[in-house]
Amino acid sequence: MSLHADALSVLRAWTPPTSDQARLRERYVAHLEEHPGGVLRSSVPDHLTASCLVLSADGAQTLLTLHAKARRWFQFGGHLEPDDVSLLAAATREATEESGLAGLRLLPTPVQLSEHEVPFCGPAGGVHHLDVRFVAVAPADASHAVSEESLDVRWWPADALPDPEPDLVELVSLARARLS
Repeated sequence: MSLHADALSVLRAWTPPTSDQARLRERYVAHLEEHPGGVLRSSVPDHLTASCLVLSADGAQTLLTLHAKARRWFQFGGHLEPDDVSLLAAATREATEESGLAGLRLLPTPVQLSEHEVPFCGPAGGVHHLDVRFVAVAPADASHAVSEESLDVRWWPADALPDPEPDLVELVSLARARLS
């Protein structure tokens, strides 16, 4: 199965937690139906990305990255690559590369969708990332690292996020609910 086919299959099968998320899912599906290359960054102005929120085993903490370009705290994630076999594989790759964590346990279905403009990505005027967000549980003894894409990587209490944007707060809430 191609990455494009996997993305369509995952999104069509996903049960959104809210009506806003259902509208986003329909937007993503329509984008992919209209753009066979819509999973790759060469698709402008819109393309899919995959990200992963890493939680401690008890869900009390989340590991976030201080993104080097955006200079904001986010979950791990990024562009899909041509050799990614699935959205889940892309999210796993991004979380592992950017956190330095080995042995992440990813839950197999998305937790949240988020469409956002990224002015520093792509041509003038920016692009829209159609982000598909997963959740992973870190091993108890895991040791993280800072990648070249980050200024810092740090554990934060799930209920005390740094500069919390509503989108990230919702992601953490949905991820914690999924764990319980």
